[in-house]
Amino acid sequence: MNRRVVITGIGALTPIGSGKEGLWDGVRRGEPAGQKITRFDPSPFRSQIAAQIDDFEPSDYLNARQARRLDRFSQLSLAASQQAYEDAGLSASSNGCHSTAVYLGSALGGIAFGEEEHKKYVDKGLDAVAPSLALAVFGGAGATNVAMEFGIKGPAIGNSNSCASGAIAIGEAFRLIKQGGADVALAGGSEAPLAPLTFGAFSLIRAMSKRNDDPRHASRPFDSERDGFVMAEGSAVVILEELEHALARGARPYAEILGYGTTNDAYHMTAPLPSGEEAARSMTLALEEAGVQPAEVGYLNAHATSTPLGDAAEALAIEIAFGDHVEKLPVSGTKGLYGHALGASGAIEVAITTLSIDRGWIPPTVNLFTPDPDCQLEQLAATGGDAEVHVAVTNAFGFGGINASLVLGRVSP
Repeated sequence: MNRRVVITGIGALTPIGSGKEGLWDGVRRGEPAGQKITRFDPSPFRSQIAAQIDDFEPSDYLNARQARRLDRFSQLSLAASQQAYEDAGLSASSNGCHSTAVYLGSALGGIAFGEEEHKKYVDKGLDAVAPSLALAVFGGAGATNVAMEFGIKGPAIGNSNSCASGAIAIGEAFRLIKQGGADVALAGGSEAPLAPLTFGAFSLIRAMSKRNDDPRHASRPFDSERDGFVMAEGSAVVILEELEHALARGARPYAEILGYGTTNDAYHMTAPLPSGEEAARSMTLALEEAGVQPAEVGYLNAHATSTPLGDAAEALAIEIAFGDHVEKLPVSGTKGLYGHALGASGAIEVAITTLSIDRGWIPPTVNLFTPDPDCQLEQLAATGGDAEVHVAVTNAFGFGGINASLVLGRVSP
């Protein structure tokens, strides 16, 4: 089967805003969310900044029992899914629980909650540990909690493909619907990594920015003075739906998913393949499945974490994949706004790219003060602007050399 798959609902909890409109308002506002960490004492660490969600109230989305039982990772998964469900105008009875799937990605799952409970264990023994610990730390907890919440009895898959997890979840759910395995899917990513040891592990490998005196400008994709990413928390879920199923119930699609590609560098756990060829191939595979020529792409939302090696390798990969069209291709990296929410980032960026297509506006690369000469992208957008985007690409790359790319487009008749 070769069915068309559209996005009919968007949910998001991010450091710049929550819900579809809150996220988009944050993108349009253009104010970076980086700040000194307040969740714990960051003074022992080289990096002391993050992008936190400070306005999330679990009770706005969960009943009292759920709020007590679930850790932050699962809470964010459920809240974003609820937003997406409502935005799409869906209910369990309206879409059929057996023909609906849940695909959620997370690099770390409930590991931060496990860290908190381990401290209780060391200080006070096993009786002090939350009984829900064993059910919270595994990577599939987000997907299965969402499935139970909405009575979804189709596939419920949680993946842990590092910082590409959210994009891969959406790509695999797209394939499932395209091939007839489901009519509807909740797909995206969730991450809640802000705990001392979890955060410190990334500081230890020098992956994060140490611009502690200027946290708002620490995440600076493609800038010549970038020195690492700003860790963030967040969640984004989109409703994917077979086109005819969506139209039959009167849904309004925001965009269509046209293609998906994923490859592996097979090179290094943290460093990207310097040649960029496998990241380029993930884009090319996605374009081929979409039946789209590089010259037809009107916007590219880059992974662009603000790491010295990563941004340069991605810029090279974009040049390889798009050839001469790279001179006309608008590119931006939006992590300067909300930092890097690891496995949730790809899903957040699918949501942003979808809204860019739907609303005709390309977001800027915030904190791009001096473009790096090693990132030779002619149309690297330092400011946002109106644009009629018919086809867009979004990338997500992760530790272990995992590459994922998605092609999105306007919904044509």
